[in-house]
Amino acid sequence: MTVSVKEVAAEAGVSVGTVSNVLNRPQVVSERTVAKVTAAIDKLGFVRNDAARQLRAGRSRSFGLIVLDTRNPFFMDVTQGAQHRALENGYTVLTGTSDNSLSTEQQLLDLFEEQRVAGVLISPMHGDMGKLWKLRNSGTPVVLVDRGSGDRSFSSVSVDDVEGGRLAASHLVGLGRRRIAYVGGPDSIEQVRHRLEGAREIVAGTPEAILEYIPTKKLTVMEGRAAGERIAAMEPRIRPDAVFAANDLLAMGLLQAFVMSRKIRVPEDIALIGYDNIDFAESAIVPITTISQPAAEIGRTAVDVLLREADAGEDAVREQFVFAPKLVVRASTAGIKNT
Repeated sequence: MTVSVKEVAAEAGVSVGTVSNVLNRPQVVSERTVAKVTAAIDKLGFVRNDAARQLRAGRSRSFGLIVLDTRNPFFMDVTQGAQHRALENGYTVLTGTSDNSLSTEQQLLDLFEEQRVAGVLISPMHGDMGKLWKLRNSGTPVVLVDRGSGDRSFSSVSVDDVEGGRLAASHLVGLGRRRIAYVGGPDSIEQVRHRLEGAREIVAGTPEAILEYIPTKKLTVMEGRAAGERIAAMEPRIRPDAVFAANDLLAMGLLQAFVMSRKIRVPEDIALIGYDNIDFAESAIVPITTISQPAAEIGRTAVDVLLREADAGEDAVREQFVFAPKLVVRASTAGIKNT
């Protein structure tokens, strides 16, 4: 049976208003009264109805978080970082995955709006920010996650993916590799495009180097395996001697296809590099060289920014955090002599 505030007040011998103050503004109540009300709460087993209180306040104590794919360990780490920071500040995180679907993303945003979330963290599908503008104009702060705000109209927490692409391609050409394939997609995802942009920049400035773009429908292991099978079927004289995968899941699928082909050795025949530095990349049968980005720190920082924006309201300054990527060299490229 649910215990009401009135019953707590009667047990403590105080008014309903005093109980409300103890629950919400204990600093305005004497220590003696707080002790009486607390004892009554403990005795009766009262549980405050936060849902009703938040409805009256107009906002919940939850943030909405939308990522591209919760099955990707990178986004799992982003989510974990965001959740930890939110809990430290008395909030929870409602997480949804767009699964690279714009309609799903829009549906999640509608649901978060109906839930009156205190703010939205999102890794958006593309550059159409109409729905996000609507949310913010209605009083819900929005922060972009793992994606920069080109015109700085939204706060964002991201990694310099163009530089990440440069790091990956520079490493491969530095090993003497000249036939490089970039595997990833869809190109509607900004991070995929930026990593390709950085790689192209390096290859364009390297004599005799070429870069082939092999698009995929998703950033998954199975898509990587399918791309790897296509590469393995190529004649050796035209086959890439290096592959840069847009994320580590693709790189793992590529590695599986190369190993199963029994005719491509990594790194001797094809040097392989991924992106994200997920745990599975390090534990692969051939540990995968990758570009690291601080996933958990991205999540924590995004919540910090969202909290500041919520506190500032209309006076909020749009903050732009850009983390620097780092090259992590492992066996999938290590030990190769320059040719």
